[in-house]
Amino acid sequence: MARRFNHVAFIASPTPDAQSALQALTERYPHVEPEAADVIVALGGDGLMLQTLHRFMGSAKPIYGMNKGTVGFLMNEFQEDALFDRLEEAHRSVVHPLLMVAWDVNGETHTARAINDVYMLRQTYQAAKLRVSVDSRVRLTELIADGILIATPAGSTAYNLSANGPILPLNAPLLALTPISAFRPRRWRGALLPDYAHIQIEVLEPDNRPVSAVADHTEFRRVSRIHVSMDRSIDLVLLHDPGHSLDERILREQFGY
Repeated sequence: MARRFNHVAFIASPTPDAQSALQALTERYPHVEPEAADVIVALGGDGLMLQTLHRFMGSAKPIYGMNKGTVGFLMNEFQEDALFDRLEEAHRSVVHPLLMVAWDVNGETHTARAINDVYMLRQTYQAAKLRVSVDSRVRLTELIADGILIATPAGSTAYNLSANGPILPLNAPLLALTPISAFRPRRWRGALLPDYAHIQIEVLEPDNRPVSAVADHTEFRRVSRIHVSMDRSIDLVLLHDPGHSLDERILREQFGY
């Protein structure tokens, strides 16, 4: 029977553990350069997985991560044995990134994509003042806070969870809109939005209260407004061992294990 994957490439973070795993696997299994591969095996933690997904965004190459990092929420357990069997049995999870368009105070436009989240954060000791619109309708005239965050289901267990945002099942057609240390409105805890929503956030005093905008690891400073929507033109494919799918990991996180 023909295999799904015949050409594997290995990518590893620079940590000693990941480099040791890379050496062991490259000595044991045939491999090619990433551009020629039909599957990428990423050795490291969640940070490396995000970097790898960004690197191959738009290529539709499946990414199979093995944990040689700290948390490894997006990763599989590391094992040297039966790699190609594990790849054949792995389940696919398809996610779409967020597209952020940001305008800075000089009028320049910047774009970036995020797999986990887009967030705005104050740059100084003063709280940010933000206006929030959804599908061109103002929903919050003024939010005074450290910032605000928009998370995908895949990213809902990361910064969003730390900011007391909700955990979203992977297949939920939702985005989490979560304030970061809100001061006013004092009781506003965020919102769940349909994943086809177009979200615009304006900085009300960009000169006196500067704000940065971040899409995963890409940051733009002194922004005046951002627009965020899901980019359905891009599929990101993650592979997980049976019983350890991203759906299952997110469900476990809701029960605290």
